Amino acid sequence: MTTTTTLAERADALEHTMIQELGAIVSKSFLFNLADGKMDIDGGRELLERYPGKKMLMGEDPRLPKMPARPTLFDFFKYRMAGGGSYHMLQSATHALKAGMNEKTILACLLHDIAVSAFIRCDHGYWGAQLVEPYVDEEVTWAIRAHQALRFYPDESVGYAYPENYRQYFGDDYVPDDYIKADYERARQHKWYMTARMITVHDIYSFDPNAKVSLDDFVDIVGRNFKQPAEGLGYDNSPVAHMWRTLIRPTKFL
Repeated sequence: MTTTTTLAERADALEHTMIQELGAIVSKSFLFNLADGKMDIDGGRELLERYPGKKMLMGEDPRLPKMPARPTLFDFFKYRMAGGGSYHMLQSATHALKAGMNEKTILACLLHDIAVSAFIRCDHGYWGAQLVEPYVDEEVTWAIRAHQALRFYPDESVGYAYPENYRQYFGDDYVPDDYIKADYERARQHKWYMTARMITVHDIYSFDPNAKVSLDDFVDIVGRNFKQPAEGLGYDNSPVAHMWRTLIRPTKFL
């Protein structure tokens, strides 16, 4: 008689093997479980009973690249971002650089999808703006936040059309949420509207898998426009330091 296992059972078995090999209990935050449609979280006592002799992971996850003691923005690009996402942002910033945009706009393009690439997809413009807010000019933060809404609305004056891939992703009948529409309408009247709009313009042309891009092209621009803390991102006591630490150690138990 053949015994078949479910996908969930195979995943549990793989997780059990992984924890045995790591020597520590790696747990998922509730948000991870929500993404899997699971309205539950393993309690500490339950985990200790499941893995006798093991302790909770309270440091860096050995499965991930080790971060420097005082990590810089570029360290996060190298060690904590999805390759495709960071590549896309580099393309966007390169496109803006070649178009002769000012440094604030170029930096905004370089950082516009930082939340998608390193943190979370949902409302990524808002999350990304918050993540970098203490370290960049207010205009850059505003533009990153506003691009969340602007990308859903065309602007013929700068040649920005509604992205065709959005039709493929969401369908022809998709309508943005009311809060997105409201933020778009407010952004249209803002003095920095065009800075945010330029993110969308240089965003839409930056999905070429064969493009040649490099972080080295932005060392000087980042140096002049990103306030890198001497203590390292995550350790500077800023209002968002905890967000950077979460990226450094995403599976820390508490």
